[in-house]
Amino acid sequence: MGPPLDIREPLEQVSGETKRIVLPVTGMTCASCAAAIEQEVGRLPGVHRVSVNPASEEVSVEYDRQRVDVRTLVDAVSRAGYGVGLEKMSFGIGGMTCASCVASVEKALTRVPGVISASVNLAAEKATVEYLRGEAGMPEFRQAVEDAGYSVVGDEEEVRFDEDTLKVEEARRRFIFALIPTIVVMVLMMVHFMMIAIPGYRIMIAVLGFPAVFLAGWPTHRASWKALRRGRPNMDVLISLGSLPPYFMGIAAFIWPAPTFIEMATTIVTFHLLGRFLETRAKGRASQAIKKLLQLGARTARILVDGVEKEIPIEQVKVNDIILVRPGEKIPTDGVIVEGEGAVDESMATGESMPVNKGAGDEVIGATINQLGLLKVKATRIGKATFLAQVIRMVEEAQGSKVPIQEFADRVTSYMVPAVLGIALFTAIAWLVFSDFFMGIITWGAGFLPWVNPDLDIVTLAIFAGIAVLVISCPCALGLGTPTALMVGTGMGAERGVLFRRGEALQTMNDVHTIVFDKTGTITKGKPGVTEIVTNHVYDERGVLHLAAGLEQGSEHPLGQAIVNEARERGIDLSGLGKVEAITGKGIKGRVDGKEVLVGNQKLMTDSRVDFSELKSKLGELEDEAKTAMLVAVDGKIAGIIAVADTLKEDSIQAIAELEKMGLETAMITGDNQRTAAAIARQVGITRVLAEVLPEDKAAEIRRLQEQVGIVAMVGDGINDAPALTQADVGIAIGTGTDIAIESSDITLVRGELSAVVTAINLSRATFRKIRQNYFFAWLYNVLAIPLAVVGLLHPMIGVAAMATSSVNVVTNSLRLKRARIEPAWGHQQV
Repeated sequence: MGPPLDIREPLEQVSGETKRIVLPVTGMTCASCAAAIEQEVGRLPGVHRVSVNPASEEVSVEYDRQRVDVRTLVDAVSRAGYGVGLEKMSFGIGGMTCASCVASVEKALTRVPGVISASVNLAAEKATVEYLRGEAGMPEFRQAVEDAGYSVVGDEEEVRFDEDTLKVEEARRRFIFALIPTIVVMVLMMVHFMMIAIPGYRIMIAVLGFPAVFLAGWPTHRASWKALRRGRPNMDVLISLGSLPPYFMGIAAFIWPAPTFIEMATTIVTFHLLGRFLETRAKGRASQAIKKLLQLGARTARILVDGVEKEIPIEQVKVNDIILVRPGEKIPTDGVIVEGEGAVDESMATGESMPVNKGAGDEVIGATINQLGLLKVKATRIGKATFLAQVIRMVEEAQGSKVPIQEFADRVTSYMVPAVLGIALFTAIAWLVFSDFFMGIITWGAGFLPWVNPDLDIVTLAIFAGIAVLVISCPCALGLGTPTALMVGTGMGAERGVLFRRGEALQTMNDVHTIVFDKTGTITKGKPGVTEIVTNHVYDERGVLHLAAGLEQGSEHPLGQAIVNEARERGIDLSGLGKVEAITGKGIKGRVDGKEVLVGNQKLMTDSRVDFSELKSKLGELEDEAKTAMLVAVDGKIAGIIAVADTLKEDSIQAIAELEKMGLETAMITGDNQRTAAAIARQVGITRVLAEVLPEDKAAEIRRLQEQVGIVAMVGDGINDAPALTQADVGIAIGTGTDIAIESSDITLVRGELSAVVTAINLSRATFRKIRQNYFFAWLYNVLAIPLAVVGLLHPMIGVAAMATSSVNVVTNSLRLKRARIEPAWGHQQV
């Protein structure tokens, strides 16, 4: 396989010419809609994988760019009877003179990947583009126009609304529109049947019921007609069949003597719209993570042009621009500090609440906040390539993926609506054929259920029972069980620096038996540090460190730099360096403060006739602990030992202990020899050690472990461990900031600490627990409710109210996931 991608690179290249894209879909109402879209898009040649999330109303598609393009995918969604939500942007075009120029600009813009349509107005000198968010933007449009020989003038006008807010407002408006006449109908019904007969009652409720059933309910009836035309009946079909026939039967009652069902039709539509409103509002809350991420980005940037400060829209920032960032401001885009020092709040990326000190040469992440100091930042990534853009893309893709348990539920749901239609028809017929049996049940039920009326004629009771079956069944609750929990869970992860690439990892993590950690850079910091200083009491620790660091400051060896860094951290002055000589394979010697200083191994001391026998036992102890022990001699006499090792990360011991407490076996894989590996494993409490494993053999070792214990997760840096991460059932890439490669991993941990692994596992378990709860409640509801409706113990009005409650309950139960404590007890504060 190829090299893994850096998180800051666009996630377009999945393998070869395969691309992954997320399309926002309009008009979906239930899992049956999702199945229709998956079937239509999935049959396109070149489409490898399709996954629809009915909760976020998005479809994730993996396809071959050589065989199919975005417009073809959009057309396929349209053929399925749904729309694709697009962004629209208008901007001025300079340099056009005739209709040929218009054609040239339109052609250039439509060639931009992600653009669905482009139109140019010559008179207004303005272009309007419809495009997919995240696939295209102003930088790409500007480049296309300039490549065609024209220019973009003025500021762009982006037509963007909060789609969730619009959906909630539309659902609320439809519900209120139906609620007002429905209230009047219910009041008239109570007066007419319980107090005094109202002249012209049937005409009045027919007129009042019309706007509720046909106007407010029109989108539902239109969707049900489309579903029937495609041969894939959905939830809308059940509501239409539960409301339209009763209304028309009520109209027929003007001609033939029969009871009116218009009140029931009106109430069914209104309760359905109430459920849709509450469900839409709850789903909007579930998708808040994406909205928060979208709002994080800076709108403008101040760049330096020939030493002059200039404020420009973020879309106009180019790679290598020098950006000025003052205290309290957002860093506009990914870059590297070229001048200045500051403290940067990176909580939006890592979940770490404490600001990180940054200086010249350090990388910074776009949308993080500079809390202290004036910074000059050179832009290195812009647009779709930025860290934030890729986090958004990853969250969207994770929410668009399916976990194995959902695939089974979706298969069941796809058959549920036809099954309910059959049960409803069977129920009506059974009531007419076995009337005595059913009358006995409702006569018994009338004793404690006020809505059961055995005095009605058998035909009316049969119709009531059939309609109750139609409107009480709830495939929506089953269809929303996984997507809503997945939306909340992946959003919570993104806020804490735990990024899921695919939803399958959430389920697989629940069955993991062993977690394998790469040693270097995962359990340890990946760079040597001073762990211990031993003296013979002639010099104290500071004295030994001063002399050794003074000598090593001229060395480029990693061990020497570790000593220098330790001295600097302790505030030790490193002046006074004289002549230095490096002795290959032994160490270094020279003069510091006029003294002859030696720093090196036993061979250097022996060759220089320095007696170190008094420290020999301590030297052996340090080497047994997998530490590199360097002897320090001054003027021919031993002064001490400085032990250097790749130090453990601060939370490694606690994290490993917590994982063991959670019932997981921990293992470490490393190229170190058995003694060194065992020493590190003892320090952190790891139970299984895989030592002396070459990088190219790590994947084979993971495969052998899978054969022994079953499901295995692997934690590594994602770069050197790519094959092993891919081989593992769950690959977890761990790193710091933007320096993470994610293509080979299922989960990416932005915060380079092992506590993030604990967070990821807790989040996976909590999310999957919610998924199981949602399915339990949804199945329990349908299993109990449909039989009660069949035997006539549930009135259709109560049935549709219960149906609406069932869907809302699933979504609100997923939202309760936000209360889960997923951070380790000693971990970082929640952001």
